[in-house]
Amino acid sequence: MSLFDDDSKVSPEPKLPLAVRMRPITLEEFVGQDEITGNGMFLRRMIEADTVPSSILFGPPGTGKTTLAHIIARETDSHFEQINAVSAGVADIRKIIDGARTRLTLRRQRTILFIDEIHRFSKSQQDVLLPYVENGTITLIGATTENPYFEVNSPLLSRVRVFRLLPLDEAAVIAILERSLKDEQRGLGKNGIICPRTVLEMIAAIANGDARVAINLLEQAASMLSTEGPQEITMKHIEAIAGERLVAYDKQGDNHYDVTSAFIKSMRGSDPDAALHYLARMLVAGEDVKFIARRIVICAAEDVGNADPAALTVAMAAAQAVQFIGMPEGRIPLAQAAVYIATAPKSNAAYMAIDQAMADIRNRKSGQVPDHLRDSHYKGAKVWGYGKNYLYPHNYEGAYVTQQYLPDELKDVRYYKPTEYGFEATIAERLRQTKRK
Repeated sequence: MSLFDDDSKVSPEPKLPLAVRMRPITLEEFVGQDEITGNGMFLRRMIEADTVPSSILFGPPGTGKTTLAHIIARETDSHFEQINAVSAGVADIRKIIDGARTRLTLRRQRTILFIDEIHRFSKSQQDVLLPYVENGTITLIGATTENPYFEVNSPLLSRVRVFRLLPLDEAAVIAILERSLKDEQRGLGKNGIICPRTVLEMIAAIANGDARVAINLLEQAASMLSTEGPQEITMKHIEAIAGERLVAYDKQGDNHYDVTSAFIKSMRGSDPDAALHYLARMLVAGEDVKFIARRIVICAAEDVGNADPAALTVAMAAAQAVQFIGMPEGRIPLAQAAVYIATAPKSNAAYMAIDQAMADIRNRKSGQVPDHLRDSHYKGAKVWGYGKNYLYPHNYEGAYVTQQYLPDELKDVRYYKPTEYGFEATIAERLRQTKRK
């Protein structure tokens, strides 16, 4: 039996915060992390088979690390123990391990030990866990907002799987808010509250991928409604709660994503002045500089691409510089990168090419790797003809020789179609010379 089995059948105490009441109970309710918990994904299969490995859940606040650990406890037959690395010590760990050893011996029941903020454990505390993770006495699930490859000891890290949880996108946050509004048992459904889509988008923008922040904003806005007036949350309610951060974004009726969209489109449209204007609006509003840096990096790859390959280098350097020097000086490399991208020649050929290639993988027969390209370095490969007739390009003039690289089913496909702008014109000419364009 799971520690949380009964919780899933009883309505939460209504006085608890809405974010606590709306915490997902099942994998079906857990949204926004499909890359690790979607149908067919490794962790989901392990949960469904009750063979969850020791793991580290790594991601920013509000992405569902603790919630996912509780779901694992509910949906498996393991006993569940939870501690926080800030307040727990070696004595607490040893007590839990003693209980885990007893349960495993007498009842053949595994114990999941969830350690929140595991990066706060010292090396010696982490070392205590090693033998018991290795011999299966406990299944460790650690949660951390810090990169575990820097903060968790290598010996412990080598014994666990690392799952990275990403900030929730707008659609996922809005889905969570809508469920909070409609749920009559745990949410606000009995109150008949209306919240227009534009307001939900504003809440999601302010939350910046943090579901807990989004639900707290919704609850605070709902508490401002009069029991006698219209039960509708408006932009004014959110403005009153969010204060200056939101007003800076919405002085002209724009919300967070409008400004972000305008920033990206200004860089794409080669207008450095507009790009700087929208960058300034985001900085003054207190936007997360890492979010801004990510947008710049994406724009460099998506919209400049191989027309100026240095754009991605500049964007990545700016992203690293911001983390190294912080704010307010970080505005300078961000501005440099935004101006560089805005004034660079543009091509989305690489971006379009990979999307088309992935669409073909999903929607048409892809075929087998040609035999002459297969790995021939192991015993028996040559018997099957692997590597036979492969032409080593460096043995030919210009390190190019005509041979088939794509599977037979796709041999005439051309995904990459370079433009005639910037450096990509050089690439196009090079491909013409090799008769590949």
